[in-house]
Amino acid sequence: MSWNAIVAAAALVAGMTLPHAASAQYAGPEATRAAYSDGEYGGARQTYSSQEILDKGHAFFGSMSRGLAGIVEKATSQWGEPNGYILGEEAAGAFVGGLRYGEGKLFTRGGQEQRVYWQGPSLGFDFGGDGARTMILVYNLPANEAIFSRFAGINGSAYLVGGLGMTALKDYNTVLVPIRTGLGVRLGVNVGYLKVTPHSTWNPF
Repeated sequence: MSWNAIVAAAALVAGMTLPHAASAQYAGPEATRAAYSDGEYGGARQTYSSQEILDKGHAFFGSMSRGLAGIVEKATSQWGEPNGYILGEEAAGAFVGGLRYGEGKLFTRGGQEQRVYWQGPSLGFDFGGDGARTMILVYNLPANEAIFSRFAGINGSAYLVGGLGMTALKDYNTVLVPIRTGLGVRLGVNVGYLKVTPHSTWNPF
């Protein structure tokens, strides 16, 4: 066999095998999309961007929204982007023990809205009372109905910026992050929970 024939045969074999070798590099499973980046992959965005939350928050809190950017930045760094949020009001008062009641509306993508109510005991060294506008960021909510549950956590002023306070509560994979502002000062860390219901009730348990 001539040298030219050998080179031609080698080139033919290489042309047949290289595509298979290249495709084998991508034969593994596709990477799981991050919940907060759906919009970046061409699909419909299922979450709310930080800017969207800031716009909603500034309109909701008005002149009391100073410090909201810092709150949203911290929440995003810990839990990503929410796929829902609640706008409402609540009242609470405690001295080594007390109650918290609120009502508002849950917003999710697709124009879905849901009236919600929340109640819960608050236990701990928590002085004073407040009546507050409350924005609750909702993470990993699989369906609107899943909001009706009990969410436990450290329910106090875990993070304060410019008169706004952020706390966090969790039920399995769903996380609620209430952002509050209002009259009165609540001091200390109090351990409790929030029970979210579709109807108003005075029973926090």
